[in-house]
Amino acid sequence: MEVYTFNLGHRAPQLVPESANIRPVNRLVVLVTTVAAVVTATAVVWMEVRQEREFRRLIALGDEALDAERTSEAIEHFSGALAFKPDSMLAHLQRAETYRRRGDLDLAAALRDAREAHTLDATAPQPIELLGDIHSAMGRYGEAVGFYRQYLQLDDRGTRVLYKLAMAHVRAGRAGDAIEPLRLAIELDDRSAEAHYLLGLALRHTGQGDEALRELNRAVALNGALIAAREELAGLHLARGRPREAVEQFEALAALDPLPGRLVDVALVLARSGQREAAVVTLGRAAEKHPGSPAVFAALGRVWLEKAVAEDDPAALRKAMVALEPLARRPDATSEVLALLGEALLLSDQVTNAERTLQQAVTRQPVDPAAYRHLAEIARRRGRPEIARDAEARYAALRQ
Repeated sequence: MEVYTFNLGHRAPQLVPESANIRPVNRLVVLVTTVAAVVTATAVVWMEVRQEREFRRLIALGDEALDAERTSEAIEHFSGALAFKPDSMLAHLQRAETYRRRGDLDLAAALRDAREAHTLDATAPQPIELLGDIHSAMGRYGEAVGFYRQYLQLDDRGTRVLYKLAMAHVRAGRAGDAIEPLRLAIELDDRSAEAHYLLGLALRHTGQGDEALRELNRAVALNGALIAAREELAGLHLARGRPREAVEQFEALAALDPLPGRLVDVALVLARSGQREAAVVTLGRAAEKHPGSPAVFAALGRVWLEKAVAEDDPAALRKAMVALEPLARRPDATSEVLALLGEALLLSDQVTNAERTLQQAVTRQPVDPAAYRHLAEIARRRGRPEIARDAEARYAALRQ
């Protein structure tokens, strides 16, 4: 039933339906509501667009800072990005990588962010690899192996991760387990000197010397400046009784790395192979380049002393003492230097001075075992058998 109202005016009263007065009001309400909704939606969309732009800007700035190794600045930018998008896998991943690069003190923070990135996207390979890297940096090689294997289930052709997996095995003391992933990596990329080097290292540790030699030579052929490969190759040649080949590697290392220790290595290998004159010449060259190096003069004293003992050469003995005495007077004199000088003094029949020098030698860490051997000889000369036996026992214990 329709409801009527009176419309009172100058004209005669008329009955008007009540709905006729309501329709204009309803239309206005609907219009206002619609406009408000559109404005609100537009504002929300605009806000989201602005937030997305700011997020991307901060990520770009963080990446730029990270590339330039400005890690504090990168962390600030990635943290700002996370304020806009707390559930962003990318921002957590990049901040984790930044913390990892900062080193030991920030590895816990790196691990936290990498775990969050992995939680946000469990199928993404990057957080898995990064988790392996962080655990490896923390010395947790077993956990690192697990993550690298998980990554390889997603991408079994990842040569970089195969190499990391092998390295984690080697660092964990399981060199044999590194061989298979390294062979797979080399099948995928035969030009990786680092992979050939690490395979050579693993093969050597598992007693496969011939194969190790082949892989190490391949590594050096691919990258002649790979110092670790040349060091391992030199050690392998020495272990196999090939001093000439070892000297070649040490000389190459001395050319690549101009530290006095490299030329000292060359000289000592020459001396051990009986080429003492060549060793002295090499150390003379090292002394010219590094006139203040204790390592060079300690090696020179050793070589002259070995020559004096082998050839019963008093002149060589005097030269050994000239090289060693200034080093022995230094407050930081090593046990090795003091033991060498003590032996030289003993050979020149300065027994009291030799004993005093050798007693100093056994107080410096690490102790040169030879100091106890020479002390035992002095004790026997002086009729002190108990002291001699004690010194010999200490010598034997240090030699084990």
